Amino acid sequence: MAVTRRRVGTSALRAAQWTAAGVLGGTGLLGLLLFALGRARTWQALGGGLVVAGASTVLGGALGFLFGVPRVKSGSGEPQGSYAPNTNLEQVSDWLTKVLLGVGLTQLGSLGERLHQLGASLAPVLGGGDAAAPFAAALVLYFLVLGFLAGWLVTRLALPRVLTETDEALDLFLAGQDRDRRGDKVGADDLRVRAMQQLGLLGGSTGRSAAPAAQLPPASGSPAGPEGVVAEVRSTAKRSALTADQVRALFADGTDGRRIQALALMQGDPSLADLTSLLDAIEHPCSGFEQYHALLAARGLLSRLSGAEAQRLRDAVAAQLVDPQGIPYGSDRSWLAEKILSRLPVTASVPVQPTASAPAQPTVAVPVQQAVAVPVQQAVAAGSDGPASSAQAPREPNS
Repeated sequence: MAVTRRRVGTSALRAAQWTAAGVLGGTGLLGLLLFALGRARTWQALGGGLVVAGASTVLGGALGFLFGVPRVKSGSGEPQGSYAPNTNLEQVSDWLTKVLLGVGLTQLGSLGERLHQLGASLAPVLGGGDAAAPFAAALVLYFLVLGFLAGWLVTRLALPRVLTETDEALDLFLAGQDRDRRGDKVGADDLRVRAMQQLGLLGGSTGRSAAPAAQLPPASGSPAGPEGVVAEVRSTAKRSALTADQVRALFADGTDGRRIQALALMQGDPSLADLTSLLDAIEHPCSGFEQYHALLAARGLLSRLSGAEAQRLRDAVAAQLVDPQGIPYGSDRSWLAEKILSRLPVTASVPVQPTASAPAQPTVAVPVQQAVAVPVQQAVAAGSDGPASSAQAPREPNS
């Protein structure tokens, strides 16, 4: 109930903000329209006024941006990655802000004269006349202040969130590279997926609720949320005393929590993985969250699969990609599925041609990498047992 009320309050506040912005902008444009209708050259006055209003808004927005650039907090420790944030924009913003304030304060006494000169310069654009000069000065001031407030608010509210999300994504990418160097391919891919989700490049898996993670055994010091619990179980898999049969039985239990726990153990230790269980979680998942972690576990099992097992995994993943009810396009699962397919060997049916002295053989499935060697083997066989050698007449036995 409290969350619902908070969301309703946030929506009402945003609606009020947009309404206020629309009223302020509309008031200025309405005043410009009424002024232009009273001029001899209506369209000239309206077009010139719109250009002046737009230029003033852009200038005010730029000033608001300079005044609203956020600062990086100091004293928060070293950054997690190998890169430090660039603060040049902060320094430029601080320098320009001080310069503009200093110059503005020194010229404050001549402000009225400067505005009169500005209005007189812009009066011909609005059709000329005695009323054009003060209206031009008022138009510039109105949209300059409006642009400043809009630029400052947008910079103050939106830019820190964007910079924070980008820094978090960079830290995740760097942590993924570190895990990749240590040989943890599954953990590295998981961090890369989370980084791309942070940047909005990938969609999340559906069904990522806290219910499955609540059924997992809590670990001390593990991060909050389902992902944190799964990562903690994955990190302790190699220190676990469980066997592959026990992990298979844990998955066969059927409850969401135990199935995800078994998948996390398979991710952490590929020797505990069971291909049949993984295929079941990929083809018949209880949730998108489960299918995502089944694909992660399959990612770590690729180097251990035989040719037939790799083909079974390829068929299951490809079927889920083309199924409208399967893996959605542009999601974290589709990224993992495409990566798995790219690392599985492609097999093709290559017919073996019969030689002159050998009977016809049935068509066999030969890996593409070995397909090039088939003609070479046939040439060798033809050279040793072909017609050229059989054409020689046998020698008569010595009497």
